[in-house]
Amino acid sequence: MNRADDPKIVERISWLRRELNRHNHQYFVLDDPVISDAEYDRMMQELISIEAQWPEFVSPDSPSARVGSAPLDRFETLAHRYPMMSLDKGFSEADFFSFDERVRKGLGAGNPVLYTTEPKIDGVAVELVYEGGLLTLASTRGDGDTGEKITENVRTIPTVPLVLENPKDFSLPSLLEVRGEIFISKTGFKRLNDERMGQDLPLFANPRNAAAGSLRQLDSRITAQRPLEIYAYGVSDPASLGVDSHADVLLRLGRLGFRINPLVHPRITAEAVIDYIHEIDGLRDRLPYEIDGVVIKVDRFSFQERLGATSRRPRWAIAIKFEATQETTRVNDIQIQVGRTGALTPVAHLEPVSIAGVTVSRATLHNEDEIRKKDVRIGDRVFVRRAGDVIPEIVKVITEDRNGSERPFKMPRNCPVCGSEAVRLEDEAVTRCVSIACPAQVKANIRHFASKGAFDIDGLGEKLIDQMVDRRRISSCADIFALTIDDLRDLDRMGEKSAQNLIQAIAASRRISLHRFLYALGIRHVGEHMAKILSEEFESVDDIMAAEKERLEIISGIGPQAASSITDFMRQEQNRATIRRLRSGGVEIYRETRVSAEAPLSGKIFVLTGTLDSMTRFEAKARIEAAGGKVAGSVSKKTDYVVAGQSPGSKLEEARKLGITILDENRFNALL
Repeated sequence: MNRADDPKIVERISWLRRELNRHNHQYFVLDDPVISDAEYDRMMQELISIEAQWPEFVSPDSPSARVGSAPLDRFETLAHRYPMMSLDKGFSEADFFSFDERVRKGLGAGNPVLYTTEPKIDGVAVELVYEGGLLTLASTRGDGDTGEKITENVRTIPTVPLVLENPKDFSLPSLLEVRGEIFISKTGFKRLNDERMGQDLPLFANPRNAAAGSLRQLDSRITAQRPLEIYAYGVSDPASLGVDSHADVLLRLGRLGFRINPLVHPRITAEAVIDYIHEIDGLRDRLPYEIDGVVIKVDRFSFQERLGATSRRPRWAIAIKFEATQETTRVNDIQIQVGRTGALTPVAHLEPVSIAGVTVSRATLHNEDEIRKKDVRIGDRVFVRRAGDVIPEIVKVITEDRNGSERPFKMPRNCPVCGSEAVRLEDEAVTRCVSIACPAQVKANIRHFASKGAFDIDGLGEKLIDQMVDRRRISSCADIFALTIDDLRDLDRMGEKSAQNLIQAIAASRRISLHRFLYALGIRHVGEHMAKILSEEFESVDDIMAAEKERLEIISGIGPQAASSITDFMRQEQNRATIRRLRSGGVEIYRETRVSAEAPLSGKIFVLTGTLDSMTRFEAKARIEAAGGKVAGSVSKKTDYVVAGQSPGSKLEEARKLGITILDENRFNALL
């Protein structure tokens, strides 16, 4: 049967092309996407699958034949000397092994293959042209063959070299076309959107959208105000650098003054690639920038040439994509949640959507100001973001999808739990319930007290706490340590064995470090970090209870607001009585041992650059700090050591200029 005669197939492929073209325009031309990246990828994969199955549907105007979107007319356009091709995508280990099998088959037996890998930063691909060592031209990828000229905007980015370093051991190419990814960090993105909220400007949906919009400003002075960064990832013509592998290109680019991602792993086996994928996926939430996968390239250029490319993609590279952290869904309702401090927090109840393997049905809206600035209404379609253990949040409303049925939300004047007056103080964004007897706060305080970062009482979950409070078995956190098996027997789903297990878990939690105890008390403005600061500054809870506000304010990391909150809490007789009851109930508070001033690396300042084989950067930082040292982000005269791994950045040259001791990985391990 000729599938071209099937009206359902014809209709589906026509719809996919129309929608993908529309979303390309929204994203690349208007910088205002209306669907998530995950939705777009699914549609594109479906189109590619249909065209692969029935080649009669393939046409040159299909979105699958394009890398991006055509440049805007308002920018000068230019052709790339060598096409900026996109990469084949995979989503699993099996996809990588299939790619590896194709590579080995293409090269033939007896050709051991090594790969160079790096995180796939979610940014904007650009090409930078250097003539005689000077930046003369910068352009976007555009449709792969033709891009937009953005030279003046790129010049404003601090991490883009305007003049290349002149190495002594190899010649500076007369013409060098460098390719890289321009992006905005997570911190920079939040700051940018916060500023736009304050100015009542439309929010960016994600850091890549923000980077694209920033690069396409006609006024380069606006671009200069945006927190753009770049990592170089290759060149258009490897022969221009006179090397025979991708890893060597990155090394030379680093020598020329470009930022190279320190998480690049050069020349590793296929088996090591799998380990790398898992490692980067595990680091994803801790990285300072957004990534959506890893890029894997055959390292040797001679192998790349033999493998060749299709009309759109190289056969020697693949991107393994991770699960999306952002999706689109609808706000079905907005309800108030009363927290342990009495804060009334609006929570969006969403149409359930899967994000990074987790079904999300709720997202925080923080406070009344946040709802107003983002203009979130019941019935809106929205972008929802989730990263790691962070509570999902609404990033942006898709106002284009409104039909007039959406309803604005108003904060209640009374607490929805106890009916008491809800008050918003002049200097705060949060509305609070003023009743100290509010049942919602009692339950939430106990839940916080028993949580993982606090007493970590196994088996004491939300439903059980609710039962015990409702049946008046406990009315404060101190009551927990007076519980007996008889108090638990008649509770729902609480048999003899379960009751014994809970009593044992409570007993096991009685010994607790000072900083976890302070965090468990639920003092306003005292999170885990500030609790650690207090535990390092004071010997005991008694010392903290006796401390004056002025004494607390001089401690680094504790401001006037937190100092007031701590002293107010510790002055309250009810709170002091609770601490006394906890101690009489058998709670033993100990102070963790501080790093000694005689620790081997005490007072020494380290700067890390490049990638280490034996440990991650986070592990290196932890080991330095455990030995008493500190890790800084930049090189200065105060730096004692610079640890240089593979593909080091400009920090290495700065260390050489300042005469700072440089440690390779072996010397660093020996020092540790």
